[in-house]
Amino acid sequence: MRLHAFPAALLGLGLAVTNLAASSPAHAHDYAAGPLKIGHPWSRATPGGAKVAGGYLTVTNTGTETDRLNGGTIEAAGRGELHTMSMEGGVMKMAPLANGLEIPPGQTVTLAPSGHHLMFLDLKAPLKKGERVKGTLTFERAGSVPVEFAVESLAAKAPEAAGGTHDHSRHDHTGHDHGH
Repeated sequence: MRLHAFPAALLGLGLAVTNLAASSPAHAHDYAAGPLKIGHPWSRATPGGAKVAGGYLTVTNTGTETDRLNGGTIEAAGRGELHTMSMEGGVMKMAPLANGLEIPPGQTVTLAPSGHHLMFLDLKAPLKKGERVKGTLTFERAGSVPVEFAVESLAAKAPEAAGGTHDHSRHDHTGHDHGH
């Protein structure tokens, strides 16, 4: 009887360790590049035939000098751009950030739906919920930083949270080619 209890105890211990690992901060897939702390890069799943996707994350500068996010891309896209969104007269407008996004010392910058974001253009295939897509972020000081974007649901407003939609069709794209 004791021989059967030992494997069961090991199995229980293995499950406990697995659950602990799954709830640890490392599971959230955070990255560091010098003084920059990059939190949970993510994207939304895309419908078949979509040619664009957004990229979202946080960047905290724990250093003493300003850095700048100049852009990013994923392997599944032909190119990437850094964008901003704003409301003008009830219309959401999107524009590229040609000079990047400043990350001052001691500050956290958030890229999120309806705000600053990465725009991945010329998608080669749809992004599917549950995937991790390899990508690279480009910073003025920290250089190129490899990351993975977790693909959340099509309607996600934040990582690992569904609800609401972000209707990209209502944005004013005048003078900006998204490749579609």
